[in-house]
Amino acid sequence: MSQATDSDVREDGVIESVSGPVVTAVDLDARMNDVVYVGHEGLMGEVIEIEGNITTIQVYEETSGVSPGQPVESTGAPLSVDLGPGVLDTIYDGVQRPLDVLEDKMGSAFLDRGVDSPGIDLEKTWEFTPTVEEGDEVSRGDVVGTVPETESIDHKVMVPPDALEEGETAEIVSVESGNFTVEETIAELDTGAEISMRQEWPVRKQRPAAEKYTPTKPLISGQRILDGLFPIAKGGTAAIPGPFGSGKTVTQQSLAKFADADIVVYIGCGERGNEMTEVIDDFPELPDPQTGNPLMARTCLIANTSNMPVAARESCIYTGITIGEYYRDMGYDVALMADSTSRWAEAMREISSRLEEMPGEEGYPAYLAARLAEFYERAGYYETINGNEGSVTAIGAVSPPGGDFSEPVTQNTLRIVKAFWALDSDLAERRHFPAINWNDSYSLYRDQLDAWFEENVNENWSTTRQWAIDTLDEEDELQEIVQLVGKDALPEDQQLTLEVARYIREAYLQQNALHDVDRYSPPEKTFRILEGIKTFSDEAFEALDAGVPVEEIQDIDAPPRLNRIGTTPDDDVEEFVSEIEDDIAAQLRELY
Repeated sequence: MSQATDSDVREDGVIESVSGPVVTAVDLDARMNDVVYVGHEGLMGEVIEIEGNITTIQVYEETSGVSPGQPVESTGAPLSVDLGPGVLDTIYDGVQRPLDVLEDKMGSAFLDRGVDSPGIDLEKTWEFTPTVEEGDEVSRGDVVGTVPETESIDHKVMVPPDALEEGETAEIVSVESGNFTVEETIAELDTGAEISMRQEWPVRKQRPAAEKYTPTKPLISGQRILDGLFPIAKGGTAAIPGPFGSGKTVTQQSLAKFADADIVVYIGCGERGNEMTEVIDDFPELPDPQTGNPLMARTCLIANTSNMPVAARESCIYTGITIGEYYRDMGYDVALMADSTSRWAEAMREISSRLEEMPGEEGYPAYLAARLAEFYERAGYYETINGNEGSVTAIGAVSPPGGDFSEPVTQNTLRIVKAFWALDSDLAERRHFPAINWNDSYSLYRDQLDAWFEENVNENWSTTRQWAIDTLDEEDELQEIVQLVGKDALPEDQQLTLEVARYIREAYLQQNALHDVDRYSPPEKTFRILEGIKTFSDEAFEALDAGVPVEEIQDIDAPPRLNRIGTTPDDDVEEFVSEIEDDIAAQLRELY
């Protein structure tokens, strides 16, 4: 988060009252959303309400010991993030303070209050290679050069969006190559503007784009139930609601590791410390399945845990989405994981109650839906102002108490997102992972993504998927009858439907996140598994129609091998499935 200098600080105000993370001050010269420093220790806060001479501030640090009469200083600038080389491969707190830098400064993992640090290293030099020459015309957002930020990502240095007016162009009068710090000038415009590698951007203000498109390319996750039944588009929005222990964090971590995004922004928003510790420990050690480089080389982590000040949760979501938009402007596809938006909403509820606002449902503020919509609408597939195309895909976990999807955060999220992956504690207890309930989940992206899958994977993608959905729906209806009269009382064709649905559940929908092969399933393999199960279904019903008893169909030994396709190496899948299909056909046809 950008720091204010002494020259930025305006006239002091005075604290009038303190109520947890909410502080009121009088005689403070400040505007809405300005960053202020509160008390003798200079605790960071943000102006959230101004009424006459009284300014209300939410403080992003613990306020014990802060008392009326202490000073408040305004920076005169809104809450902003530092953007430039060095954002990736970094772990921040909710207001973009790099945790490793603060740890070195403190000499301990326990941070003192009032400490601050720039979001990116101001002293480190980066090798800048220009892509423009003197005399070239540029407009806002245009790329002027590149920096090798990490082994995986070339950082594109852009003209800041606020350096020129919309539609205005300027001429490059000088540009240099070499090693520079992020604050040194690397190019000058004829308007007098000096371009450096560092930008600042207010977190609550959406970065500009030329146009927002309807997304038509999928974000391939490697999770069969997602890619196959409930896909999400690049630039789409999704929610993962579920009770404690159902696998929200594991699902998001799998997406962060394996989704085909260029950049990952992972926001731990008020989650338990042990979960964020696992992420912080694991991600630097994990190889990127796309490049072989460390996964952190294309990842930015924002760690805000449940024992950190509640108000900082409210800002961490905006910090993350602003960083995502910055890399989107370079033409990258960004996957943003927010774990979880329920904790973010709880922070808003806490602040709202301290402000004595009229509460909405279950005590949440009346503007909960609007704030959720503001966050998710910043996702999308865009033509950027420099003519590139980039996307931000927002995937938010929701933690409804007791798994009650009727609570306000889940319901308001449902109205906004277009993919809903409902986790089920019953499936988790049965060790069925991912524990996504196929009856409660949906994706509104299916129709617009079918053309991509049919062109790039198989022309029968949508029809085969619909067959699987219909089979699972029929199984759900039959299970109610089975509970009453037992499976053996069903007609043979319905018994066979249950057998086919079992293979869809066990061989297709289940996936082992800890298995070296099964943890990621490319779309071709995802389709081939389902096609193999459909082959068994077609051959089995043909045998049933020919008079073969269902017990004999279930006794053949080829179909159980369908459960081994997921753990079969990708290069061997086609041969393995073809062999199973041939054996199924041969064994069934021997019966009639």
